Amino acid sequence: MHRKSLAYPYLIWAAIFIVVPLLLIVYFSFFKDGSFTIQNYQKFLEDYYIKALIRSIELAFISTVICLVMAYPLAMILSDKHMTNKQIILLLVVLPMWMNSLLRTYAWGSLLENNGVINSMLKAVQLAPITFLYGNGAVIFGMVYNFFPFMVLPIYNVLCKIDPSLIEASYDLGADKVTTFRKVILPLSMPGVVTGIVMVFMPALTTFLITRLLGGGKINLIGNIIEEQFTRTNNFGFGSAVSMILMIIVLITLAFMSKKDSLDKGGGLF
Repeated sequence: MHRKSLAYPYLIWAAIFIVVPLLLIVYFSFFKDGSFTIQNYQKFLEDYYIKALIRSIELAFISTVICLVMAYPLAMILSDKHMTNKQIILLLVVLPMWMNSLLRTYAWGSLLENNGVINSMLKAVQLAPITFLYGNGAVIFGMVYNFFPFMVLPIYNVLCKIDPSLIEASYDLGADKVTTFRKVILPLSMPGVVTGIVMVFMPALTTFLITRLLGGGKINLIGNIIEEQFTRTNNFGFGSAVSMILMIIVLITLAFMSKKDSLDKGGGLF
C-alpha cells in the first residue's frame, strides 16, 4: 500500500468536520435568504461589539502574560536535572486537566461566590466577606487557572532539551548566570514560549464558559456574543460573521507568532 494512501482517512475526516463547517460559516456570514449581503459585518462595527472585542483581547493578553510570568520560573526549576520530586509537581500541574473544564470552573464559582466556602471561612473568623466574582479579576483568574498548564508544559519540554554543554560553555567564556540566561537559555527556549503563548492566548480570546460562570453575565466577551447568536437569538448570519472576524484575528496572531519563532531560531546565541 502506498504511504500517501494512509492519509486519506484523515483527509476525509478533515473535509467533513473542518472544511464543510467552515464553508457553512462563510456562507451564513455573507448570504441571507440566498442573497449576498455584508450587513452582518457592518453590524459588527457598532461600538458594543468593538468594545467586546477589545475587552476580549485585553483580558486574553493579561491572562497570557500572567501565565508566562508564573510558568517560566516553574519550568526552569522543573527542568533542573538535580530537581527532586519533579514528577509530583508536574502531576499537580497536569492533574486539573484530567477533569472537565466545566466542572473545574463550577467548583471555583462555588468556592468564590458571596456565600461560598472562602467567604464562609472569612465570616467564621470575624472578617468581612470579599466579592471575588462578577468582575474582570474573576475572569482572568479563571483563564489563568484553566490554561496555565498549556504554558508550563511547552516551556518545560524545550528547556529539558537544551544541551547542558552550551550552558557550561557560556560559564567557561566568563558569562554570569544572568548573561547565560539572557543570551543562551532564553533564546533557546523561545520555541516553547511561543507555543505556550499561542496555546493560552487563543482559547482565552475565544472562551465564553469562564466568562459566563465567573463573570456572572456582567462581562461580555467576543466568545459570549458568538455563543449567544447561535444558541439564543438564532442569528446564524451575524454569529458566523463574528466567528469569521475572530478567525482572521487568530490567523494573524498565529502568523505573527510563527514569524517571531522563526526569527528567534535564526538568531545567534551571542
